[in-house]
Amino acid sequence: MTRRVTIFGATGSIGQNTLDLIARDPEAYDVVALTGGANVSQLAEDAKRFRADIAVTAHEEQLPILREALAGTSVEAAAGAGALIEAADRPADWIMSAIVGSAGLAPGFAALRHGTTLALANKESLVAAGPLLMAEARKQNATILPVDSEHSAVFQALVGEDPACIERVIITASGGAFRDWPLENLAYASPEQAACHPNWAMGQRITVDSASMFNKSLELIETKEYFGLDPDRIEVLVHPESLVHALVGFRDGALMAHMGAPDMRHAIGYALHWPERRDLPVERLDLARIASLSFRAPDPERWPALGLAREVMRIGGLAGAAFNAAKEKALDAFLERRLAFTGMAEIVGEVLERMSTEEGLSSARFDLDNVFQMDHLARVRAGEAIEKRQ
Repeated sequence: MTRRVTIFGATGSIGQNTLDLIARDPEAYDVVALTGGANVSQLAEDAKRFRADIAVTAHEEQLPILREALAGTSVEAAAGAGALIEAADRPADWIMSAIVGSAGLAPGFAALRHGTTLALANKESLVAAGPLLMAEARKQNATILPVDSEHSAVFQALVGEDPACIERVIITASGGAFRDWPLENLAYASPEQAACHPNWAMGQRITVDSASMFNKSLELIETKEYFGLDPDRIEVLVHPESLVHALVGFRDGALMAHMGAPDMRHAIGYALHWPERRDLPVERLDLARIASLSFRAPDPERWPALGLAREVMRIGGLAGAAFNAAKEKALDAFLERRLAFTGMAEIVGEVLERMSTEEGLSSARFDLDNVFQMDHLARVRAGEAIEKRQ
């Protein structure tokens, strides 16, 4: 039976890997919608190749270019936030949510209204509005499957297990580009240096987030929200080889680890084929050749973002929305060379502290409108803090 699929963020690394898997069995899928950002040529090429019903770019000014690229085809072209929501409202059996940043939140909520399966690669949805998203899925009888390699690993390790038996969950981090740099050099790191990941092939923003550990900070919060775990039971280990993606510890002392090559098609393929396991075109590990694995505790001085994530979980409420928005604003400033690499965590910490006092992050009503309002306000506050440093 053909499955109807939609991919939000089709032109990014997650989206392209998803399309790679679909292309290997094209008769099994009917592509409803593909969405992307500024890479309109890639979006149009994929929409034509997979005969999508509609292609949507998030940038309205790119619509004429998209229309021209799709001229003479049956693929509809659209642009803007409203068009993303309209695409999410089109019935599909399986939807990949891979838009980077808070922009992925509204389409994800819209998709759940159809009781569909949502493959969630958009970290920010759970960080900013985790309880709301999970409640909406239950209300609509929808399924949310994790696509982050760490959370997919935990999910797989728990198949057939009683969640009450979980003692701890350990998610691993490669450490990114600067895991072995002298601390005194971090303030002078460039965007180009931060965007060179030693193990994974990912987009620029998520690779920089890996170097700063903001990516892992988001995943800490995601783990709490998706699996309903107490923050004290969630740990982070630096694992330079990126072969063990997560471990689950049980009350009998056993540790169950999920291993695999650093290839996002592992987690994407598991979500795409769930509840089945099917062949995937990924490297098979040769443990004899690998010979050894290494782990170490993360240095809080090198990666202060992890401590900020702990603070977000302690505050609760709308703190996740403020944290993510401030992080995105600080990342923009770093990429624009207006903020030092080490300044990103400093800005986020300042915003979180100020808004906890002034905006009542833990006491404000927790609904979607307030999530978006707090997202906007945190960006303003972060912008002000960045300007003071200029």
